[in-house]
Amino acid sequence: MPANLPPQYFEAEKKYRLAKDPEEKIEALQLMLAIMPKHKGTDKLHAELRRKIARLSQEAEKKYATARRGGFYIRREGAGQVILVGPTNVGKSQLLAAVTEASPEIAAYPFTTQTPIPGMMKFENIQIQLVDTPPIGHRNARTLLANTLRGADLIAIVVDLSIESVSQVENSLQELKEARIEPVTDNVKEATLGSYQKKILLIGNKYDMEGSTGNWKRLDSQYGTLFPMISVSAREGIGLEKLKEAIYQALGIFRVYTKTPGGKADLTEPVI
Repeated sequence: MPANLPPQYFEAEKKYRLAKDPEEKIEALQLMLAIMPKHKGTDKLHAELRRKIARLSQEAEKKYATARRGGFYIRREGAGQVILVGPTNVGKSQLLAAVTEASPEIAAYPFTTQTPIPGMMKFENIQIQLVDTPPIGHRNARTLLANTLRGADLIAIVVDLSIESVSQVENSLQELKEARIEPVTDNVKEATLGSYQKKILLIGNKYDMEGSTGNWKRLDSQYGTLFPMISVSAREGIGLEKLKEAIYQALGIFRVYTKTPGGKADLTEPVI
């Protein structure tokens, strides 16, 4: 079966050939994967691109591991810590700014976020910590964020609904797997030896953009039975209150209220 690759694929391939460093090459390869049609005719090409991404990721890791062996550490605060992960330019920073008081740099160019940025999100009478991270494929992402990911209470995979989204989740899950993170699902009861099981929430951003409805339906068809999902537009403020509730539910937080003997329960500051 022929691959029947669209013109956009070859434009991304040109960017890959012109790229100078591993991060730029990885970004172009991930774009090629997102554009590529999914059928038997592209199976070998898909595997080849995945191998290239893995090789380039290893090159980037070797280059930067000696510089920052300790990795990043984000002190956990609030009722839970949620790590935002995903490809470049999906809107993680804008999402963080929309639901917290954090002020990450927001720009249209790739790899704007260079280091993890925490912010506190208020939901009812509790605070939940959200952490924006360098995008999947960034030179720091896997090497420096491994410990942060392993210590998280919830990992939220953020994808761009204005373009094909299933492959974005696939790539993100693959990166998590290579960091020894396994999703908690009904199908996986116990973690593989040496791996860390984590709850996963899928966030489809840019739901206001053209084509987002169809991409959301395909994403829901593929992953709706595996993970909780929520669609939002950080730019337009669509679905943000529902997002807060979805994060709270995915964390599985229990609030306990204290009371003095003979008095009323204090419902303002629960014990988490």
